[in-house]
Amino acid sequence: MWKNSLELLLVHCQGEIGKVIVGGAPEIPGATMLDKMNHINTVDDGLRRFVTFEPRAHVAMSVNLALAPTRPDADAGFIVLQADKAHPMSGSNCICVVTALLESGRVKMVEPETVVKLDTAAGLITARARCKDGRCLSVSLDNVPAFALAIDQVVTTSKWGEIRADIAFGGVFYALVDVVQVGLTIEPGNARALAEAGIEIKALLKQQVKVAHPEIAGLDEIAYVMFRDRDPDGAVRTCTTLKPGRVDRSPCGTGSSANLAVLHAKGEVRPGDHRISRSIIGGTFTAEAIGEAAVGNFRAVLPRITGEAWVYGREELRVDPADPFLRGFALSDTWGPQVGELG
Repeated sequence: MWKNSLELLLVHCQGEIGKVIVGGAPEIPGATMLDKMNHINTVDDGLRRFVTFEPRAHVAMSVNLALAPTRPDADAGFIVLQADKAHPMSGSNCICVVTALLESGRVKMVEPETVVKLDTAAGLITARARCKDGRCLSVSLDNVPAFALAIDQVVTTSKWGEIRADIAFGGVFYALVDVVQVGLTIEPGNARALAEAGIEIKALLKQQVKVAHPEIAGLDEIAYVMFRDRDPDGAVRTCTTLKPGRVDRSPCGTGSSANLAVLHAKGEVRPGDHRISRSIIGGTFTAEAIGEAAVGNFRAVLPRITGEAWVYGREELRVDPADPFLRGFALSDTWGPQVGELG
C-alpha cells in the first residue's frame, strides 16, 4: 500500500463508466453538497483533474466522489466529476454509486429491496435497489422534480439555420434537440459527428439562452445537449453529448428525466405513465412519472429512473507529488477539436 492513494471501484451503467472513489480522497470544504461541488469548481479542481484526465483516465468515463452526507436524512453523498467540471447529478452515475456502495458493503444491503437516500448538489435522491444473493440487480431513482423551462426555444446556428430545442431540468439543465434537425441519426457510426454537433450547439446556447433554477442557487447553465429520436417500438432514442467532445454510452438518467418533463409539459405524459429510453448502443432505462410537483412557478413531474450497473473491478491510484502530470492532460486525438476548452 502507498502512503497517499485513492481507492476506486470500477463500475459501468449500461456501458457508461462511472468509477466511484470510496477511499483516500481529501476533505472537501463546504456545509452542503452544493457547497462542496462549488468548491471543486471554483477553488480547487486538483482532485477532479487527477482522476478524469490522462494518464489516469480516458475520454469515455466519469468518476464519482462518494462522501459522507451533509444532511441527516441521507445515507451517503456523491459528486459527479467529469473532465469539464464537477456536476450535481447524473442518473447513470447515481446508479453506479448505489450499486458500488451496496455490493462493497459500505451501505448495508437488505434483500429483496434496499432503500438508499443520497445527498447530491441537486437535492435528496431516493434510490430503491432490487437485490438478490449479494448482487444489486437494478436501481430505481426517485429523481428531483423535473420541469420544462422552455418548449421549442429557437437557437440560431450558422450550420443548420434555426433549430428548436426544449430546455428542461432533470437534475441539471438540458437542451433536448430532435436529431433530424442536424441531419444525423443516433447510431454508433455517427458518435463523433453527434458529439461535435452537440458541443457546437451548447456553445451557441450559452450565448443565446439564459437559465436559472428557481430554488437552487448556482444551477444556472445548460450542462448538456441531448439529441433524441423515436424508435419504431415507441422508445425514445437518446444521445447526450458531453464536453469537450463525446457521447454518453447510457440512456442518460437526468436527460431522460428532462425529456419526461417536456412530455409532461406537452400533456403527453401523466402520473403513472412511463417511457423507455434507449441509448446509442442499445442500453435501456425506464423513465416513469410517479407524481407532480411545483418548482417555483413551473409545473414539474416526479421522475423515477430504473437501470442496472455492474461492478467490474477495483483500482488504487497513487498520488505522487513528483508526478509531472498530477493535473493531467487531454489531447485532441481522443477528445476532439474542443479539447482546448478544458484549460
